[in-house]
Amino acid sequence: MGPATGHVHDLLGIGIGPFNLGLACLAAPLEDLDAVFLDARDGFDWHPGLMLEDATIQVPFLADLVTMADPTSPLSFLNYLKQAGRLYPFYIREDFNPLRAEYSAYCRWAAEQLGSLRWGREVVAVEHDPADDAYVVTARTAAGTERWRTRRLVLGIGTVPAVPECADLRAGPVLHTSDYLHRRDELLARDSVTVVGSGQSAAEVYRDLLERSGAGGPRVDWLTRSPRFFPMEYTKLTLEMTSPEYVDHFHGLDMPVRDRLNREHASLYKGISSELVNGIHELLYRRSVHGHPAGVLTTNTTLTGLDRDGGELVLALHDDELDRPWRHTTGAVVLATGYRAEVPAFLDPVLDRIAWDAAGRYDVSRDYAVDHERSRIWVQNAEVHTHGLTAPDLGMGAYRNSVILRAVTGREAYPIEPAIAFQTFGIPQESA
Repeated sequence: MGPATGHVHDLLGIGIGPFNLGLACLAAPLEDLDAVFLDARDGFDWHPGLMLEDATIQVPFLADLVTMADPTSPLSFLNYLKQAGRLYPFYIREDFNPLRAEYSAYCRWAAEQLGSLRWGREVVAVEHDPADDAYVVTARTAAGTERWRTRRLVLGIGTVPAVPECADLRAGPVLHTSDYLHRRDELLARDSVTVVGSGQSAAEVYRDLLERSGAGGPRVDWLTRSPRFFPMEYTKLTLEMTSPEYVDHFHGLDMPVRDRLNREHASLYKGISSELVNGIHELLYRRSVHGHPAGVLTTNTTLTGLDRDGGELVLALHDDELDRPWRHTTGAVVLATGYRAEVPAFLDPVLDRIAWDAAGRYDVSRDYAVDHERSRIWVQNAEVHTHGLTAPDLGMGAYRNSVILRAVTGREAYPIEPAIAFQTFGIPQESA
């Protein structure tokens, strides 16, 4: 169903990933809120290129779309399991972290319960109409062009693969991990494959290639510029950094300090689960018993160039500890180099209505708004530089959506905990 001519929505979300889907779930029961959400895809599909059978999400099931804001919501993960007849198996499994495929299926189920989602709408422009102070969102569909009008926008377009400038994805068998499952057979047909990068995705791809290579498959190498294959920090006091108090503290710091802390905090949300690290070592050990070589595993190594030499790829590398260059030859490269937020081209007509920091990034308010008025445009998972490690955390999605809904409706539709941590971030108040 297309938009009603001249109708102005209270809220329009662009992109329907887990965060905006969660916002749609929490907005649905609010009778005083007219919200609609657009996405270019035909339906919900979360990281299909990394939907490995045994991969889990890195947060407990309570970090679903709604529970941390509304534990009674019928759109909770537990209710999904109940409706699917899988609640008791999940209970007996005694593992808080759902499988990634299971979480994606839950999100698809939740999306099917909502009437506010509009699929197959590729947003191509956002403009401001001063006549009624509304935003006009132009979307391209299979049937033609639609225009939607709204008072407020929430940008939930997600992040895009981060690819080093020296690596050309068009240069033969070079791919980002986001495309791994779509091209896995191509990789396994090579004599050698090199995974570049660290983090959970790199480790999952490396293990999967090792398991499938067997005795006659490709040699699998793993290079990372990180100083070690570090596990994700998951101790309880560190987890308190995913809290409203830490967001308050982090947001109040100067930009250079925030940027430095984000570099230092990599292991808090970009590391590898300790179970996976240990599982990889066990796999390498078992392979060594049967005489299968481990390939190259090395750290402190930065990719500086990538060239083709006949049928092989030659990686120009730099050892950051020894400060020396070296080269590595491989049949294919998988770039586990993460993701980055970018400003979409469809915002070009309203760039002057958005606040920017000195580095040209969104100047995101504490309550996730980016417009000059701090009350019309919000972002989801585009605020690592202003809010720190909580930005991509699924467990903080319901909290952020509660804050956005409070700003939109002018009331606290879902109770927002202002403080949950035992520790103090910054100088304790009585000592300040």
